[in-house]
Amino acid sequence: MKMAASASDYRDLARRRLPRFLFEYVDGGSYDEVTMHRNRADLQRVALRQRVLRDVSDVDLGVEIFGRRQAMPVALGPIGLAGLLARRGERQAVAVAEDVGIPFCLSTVSACSLGEVAEAARAPFWFQLYMMRDRGFVQALLAEARDRGCSALVFTVDMPLPGSRYRDYRSGLAGVPGLRGAARRFGQALLRPDWAVDVGLMGRPHSLGNVAPLLDRKSGLDDFMGWMRSNFDPGITWRDLDHIRSVWSGPLVIKGILDVEDARAAAALGADGIVVSNHGGRQLDGVPSAAEALPAIAEAVGGKLRIFADGGVRSGLDVARMLCLGADCVLLGRAWAYALGAGGGPAVRHMLSLFEAELRVALSLTGVTRVIELDRGALAA
Repeated sequence: MKMAASASDYRDLARRRLPRFLFEYVDGGSYDEVTMHRNRADLQRVALRQRVLRDVSDVDLGVEIFGRRQAMPVALGPIGLAGLLARRGERQAVAVAEDVGIPFCLSTVSACSLGEVAEAARAPFWFQLYMMRDRGFVQALLAEARDRGCSALVFTVDMPLPGSRYRDYRSGLAGVPGLRGAARRFGQALLRPDWAVDVGLMGRPHSLGNVAPLLDRKSGLDDFMGWMRSNFDPGITWRDLDHIRSVWSGPLVIKGILDVEDARAAAALGADGIVVSNHGGRQLDGVPSAAEALPAIAEAVGGKLRIFADGGVRSGLDVARMLCLGADCVLLGRAWAYALGAGGGPAVRHMLSLFEAELRVALSLTGVTRVIELDRGALAA
């Protein structure tokens, strides 16, 4: 496997290895992808304050999140269908995250089930939950996550309906159900023989492991977006989150917060954390970037709960920028998905080593020796 110098390099390698429908699913955003590109552009415009002669011979990247020490302030965020990017991809990713010393969060719509990932894990991992119409099934998922030892619940609230992702329709992942859609994706897979053997043949079953009980012959991968529209619950309210808080005793993180008032509501609910996120630009196009929304939210609720952020992060330098804007920890999304698609677990491990080195440089050149001390004081005026 060819190693990369950056997460952007892994994007190019993933594009060459993955069938088109999978690459476009990972790479694309909603509508005209304005917000998706804004995530990157706004973060890149954040200027750090370079300091010199500060004795940075001993730099500490460690943080403590929910009572657990982790090697650096990042986590592998939830990625739907990640298990199709490499053979049983979520199993590979959780093992890498454990070895590196950071959290891994399993998506509701993963290919590998909670049980399968738990078998591959040696330590507790996080679970991400969507609210579905079948509340009894949601309760069962929560119970399984608890029984499997998941240490935190990440509850995604910005997806009552999936955004209009044009690339998924153009690639054949969505909107082309039945044999015609399957044949289209099969043809794309044949053009990627490495993936076809590693995942297509050796990585079965190809299903949504956690929600298999809800699937029937007309749903699932045959029309992924259509299935989500049919099963996700647009009637979700803050009352539902209050109920989740009452039945989930572990740390609860609310993902998909962009508005200060929503952040305050999450804090009032008793959430242990929030993720400042626009779903990677995959939901409502035209909303603020995570980097734009983060400072005001951090000012409003900082210290009341843990603040996570995602959106546009492609390097350890970007992690430093998010921390300066007010995040306590950063969820990686596309960065680790690109690496997984390019070369499986070894590539994810290498990508994380790049992030670690880049973050260490960012701290050293801003004159900060402990990552928990990064704040707005490290930003250029």
